[in-house]
Amino acid sequence: MNRALLRDLYAVVAAALLVSAAVLVGRHIRDYPHKLFVDWPPLVGFWGPHTGPGTPAAVAVAALVVGYGPVAAAQLPWRALLASVWGSALAWIWSLALVDGWHRGVVGRLTTRYEYLRAVDRFHDIPAALRDFTHHILLHSPGNWPAHVAGHPPAATLTFVLLDRAGLRGGGWAGAWCITLGSTACVAVLVAVRLLAGEEPARRAAPFLVLAPAAVWMGTSPDAYFAAVAAWSVALLAVAVTRRSAAAASGSGLLFGLTCYLSYGLTLMALVGAAVVLLARPPVHVLLRGAPFLLAGFAVVPALFTLAGFDWGEAYRLLVQRYYQGAGGVRPYGYWVWANLACTVLVVGAATVAGLRRAGAVAVGERGALRRTSARAEPSPRLRLTVLVCAALLALLVADLSGMSKAETERIWLPFAVWLLPVGALLTRPRAWLAAQALLALLLNHLLWTGW
Repeated sequence: MNRALLRDLYAVVAAALLVSAAVLVGRHIRDYPHKLFVDWPPLVGFWGPHTGPGTPAAVAVAALVVGYGPVAAAQLPWRALLASVWGSALAWIWSLALVDGWHRGVVGRLTTRYEYLRAVDRFHDIPAALRDFTHHILLHSPGNWPAHVAGHPPAATLTFVLLDRAGLRGGGWAGAWCITLGSTACVAVLVAVRLLAGEEPARRAAPFLVLAPAAVWMGTSPDAYFAAVAAWSVALLAVAVTRRSAAAASGSGLLFGLTCYLSYGLTLMALVGAAVVLLARPPVHVLLRGAPFLLAGFAVVPALFTLAGFDWGEAYRLLVQRYYQGAGGVRPYGYWVWANLACTVLVVGAATVAGLRRAGAVAVGERGALRRTSARAEPSPRLRLTVLVCAALLALLVADLSGMSKAETERIWLPFAVWLLPVGALLTRPRAWLAAQALLALLLNHLLWTGW
C-alpha cells in the first residue's frame, strides 16, 4: 500500500470517527435534554431496516457504475458521456427513492405539513400572495406559512404553484420534477469542471458525480431542484468566462438571481462563482467584459419579485426571527456546528473525504503555482479542480458557522455538496472508492427511514 493511499484511509477513518461521535453524542442529547428534534442524530430520520421495489434496481445501477463507469467515462464521446451521466444519475436517484416505496419515497415527502405543496391553494391570486408573503413568516402570525415555505423566498413555493396550474398536481409530479431537474446538477458540474480544469479530470470525476450518497436525499427533495439551478448558474458562468459568451453570462446571472429567490442561503454560491472567475484567464478582463451581461441577467428575477411586492431583505429578517422561534432556537449550536459536518460526510461519502485530503495536498504542494497564477502562469488541472472544490467547501463552512444551519443539512447543503464530489478525480483505484460510495448509500437508504 503506497503512502498516499494510506493517508487517504487515515482521512476516512477520521471522518468515520466524526460521524460516530455525532451519533453517540447526539443520542445522549436527544434522550436527555430533548433539544435536537431529530430521531437519528445527526440525520433526520429513524432506524428501520427495510427493502422496497427500488432495491434490485439500486443494486443493479451500483454494480454497473462500479464495474463499467470508469471505462465508459474514459471512452465515450463527450456528449454521449453527458447523456449517460444524466441517465445514470436519474436511475440511481429514482431507484433509491423507490426503496421506500412510491408513496413514502416520492409522493409523501412533498405533502407533509412542513412542505410547499401545503401552501399551493393559498396562491390562487399570485400577486396578492407575494405582496402578503412576509406577513405570514413569523410563527405566531395569523395563518403562518408551513416551515419550508416560511424558510425560503417565494420562488420555491411558486414553482409548485405553477406546476399545479399546468395540471401537474400532487406529490408525484412534484417529486418527478425535483428528481428530473436535480439529476442534471451532476451534468452541470461536469460541464464546469471540463471547462475550468480540463477534460481528463472531468471524465475521471463523472462516475463519482453519479454514484454519490447524496442521491439518498435528492430523491425526493426540493433542495435537489435548487442544487440544479445553482449548478447550472455556475456552469453557464464557466461557459461565459472561457468562451467569452454574453448569452451564457446573461443566463448565468438569470439563474443565479433565481437561485437567490429559491433559498436565502444559496447566496453563498457566489463564492463558487468567484472561483470560476478567478480561474478565467485573465480574471479581471473577463469580469469587466462579462459583468454587464451577468448583472443584467441577475436583475431580472429580483426585479420581478420586487415589483410584485415581495421584499427579500425584510423576508430574511423575519425568517431569522422565525428560525429562533422554532427548533432553531433550541437546537444547540455547540453540537450542530460540528455534527453538520458529520452529516456532510454521510452525504458525500468516503471517496470525497479521501479526495479532499488529496486536494489539500495539491494545494500545499503546488502553492508556488498558486502564486504564479497572478503572474498569468497556467496552474495545473489538479490545482484548478482544487480551487473550484475548495470554494464550495468554503461556502459550506460559512453556512455552518452562521448558525442558520442546525440539522437537516443532509438536504439543505446538497447545492454545495455536489461541488465537492469531483475530487474523486484525484483518486487512484476508482472502482474500490465507487464501491464504497455505493455501499454507504445503500446502507443509509435501507437501514434508515430518512425524512425532514
